[in-house]
Amino acid sequence: MKDCCSDGNNGEYDIAVVGAGSAGFSAAITAAEAGARVAIIGHGTIGGTCVNVGCVPSKALIRAMEAAHSGAAARRFAGVSVASRVDDWPAVQAQKDALVSGLRDKKYEALLPEYENIDYIETKAPARLVEGGVAFDGRAIRAAKIIIATGSSSSIPPIPGIENVQTLDSTSALELDRLPESMVVIGGGVIGCELGQMFARAGVHVTICCRTRLIPEAEPEISAALQASFEAEGITVCSGVGYQRIEQSSSGVQLYCETNGGTHVVTAQGVLIAAGRNPNTQHLGLGDLGVDTDARGGILVDEQMRSSNQSIYAAGDVTGRDQYVYMAAYGAKLAAKHATAQTVKPYDNRAMPWVVFSDPQVAGVGFTAAAAEAAGYDVKTSIAPLNQVPRALAAADTRGLIKLVADRKTDELLGAQIMAPEGADSIQTLVLALKFGMTTKELGDTIFPYLTTVEGFKLAAQGFDKDVTKLSCCAG
Repeated sequence: MKDCCSDGNNGEYDIAVVGAGSAGFSAAITAAEAGARVAIIGHGTIGGTCVNVGCVPSKALIRAMEAAHSGAAARRFAGVSVASRVDDWPAVQAQKDALVSGLRDKKYEALLPEYENIDYIETKAPARLVEGGVAFDGRAIRAAKIIIATGSSSSIPPIPGIENVQTLDSTSALELDRLPESMVVIGGGVIGCELGQMFARAGVHVTICCRTRLIPEAEPEISAALQASFEAEGITVCSGVGYQRIEQSSSGVQLYCETNGGTHVVTAQGVLIAAGRNPNTQHLGLGDLGVDTDARGGILVDEQMRSSNQSIYAAGDVTGRDQYVYMAAYGAKLAAKHATAQTVKPYDNRAMPWVVFSDPQVAGVGFTAAAAEAAGYDVKTSIAPLNQVPRALAAADTRGLIKLVADRKTDELLGAQIMAPEGADSIQTLVLALKFGMTTKELGDTIFPYLTTVEGFKLAAQGFDKDVTKLSCCAG
């Protein structure tokens, strides 16, 4: 790695990027391609959350446990019997770690020599912003513009007694070298659902507890269907609970929850906290430089990713919004282009897809029905259960549904959600439909390949005006 003060530039940079994850590298590369002299200031493992402790390792383990679960899934087919199980968890972890290490090298470490005008500076302690630059480890560099991409960290919910309990977060859970017999997951959002099901399929008895419902940002029909699917696999779901206290016992933990039926005690060997994430801004000294934040510490930015200090930008989880790695990279690219005086379109998340890598997968884009109504639209909806989709019938897997939201006055599509085995890939069709302003009639008139999951969107679109159960195969 280059040392910032020994390469002839005397610690002077056009752009300083604080954070060496997906957003940080996206910003640095974009700025470097525009001819800027760039410093990436990284604290911790290069590559950030996604490749090291987030998206990549979790999806690798999720896919592995889907394979382990395939024996049970095969029972849906008459005359088919398949046995599969997890018999060497350390080997599973080793394969995951090799994948992470390889991608970290290829997509981060090995990229640095390709950009002569990028210096990577690894710090022992978190960096702090100062007037005209960034300070770290007793020294400082000067930069005309700064882009903050320090990410986020797991949030600890205010449950009495939690400070005295040994807990796992999404990082430490993915590093377990031994599986517990039982686990309670606090939080029913994306991480709680993904990791909860993954551990259940690995043989852990899992209970998921959440204050409202699974995936609260999803349509209520989707949440209910996902809960039913989880419970059919043996996962216990306690939704709509209030947390009274949590205690450490000789055998694990006891979580006391308030339900409609009174107090319910969940006992488990381990506890995974999956109750959201907080922006990593506490060490940056933002207040001294007039950088405004929200109540959770997220940096407030405009449509060009500028903070209230016009020389300082922010992108990714540190802004507290749209906490997906692809949105972090997208926002960072906008920030870098604007910081290097390029013309850029404003940040636009209207057609932002989101995915939950459960099984079946849950994915969505655009407005929910409730959000569209709150925005003033006259809303109409259409729901297509998977038992109306030929692909699902042929696969003997009708867990899930599709829901479309549209403007009754104009017929324009406003949003879509899907719960289906191929939901993650299928949602991109609706991303494009929303991006280019398609109507439900146009979607219903579009040709889709038969016996695909994505064909379900055509059926759901046709369902606004007709009873699709009365159509023949490929009709319409």
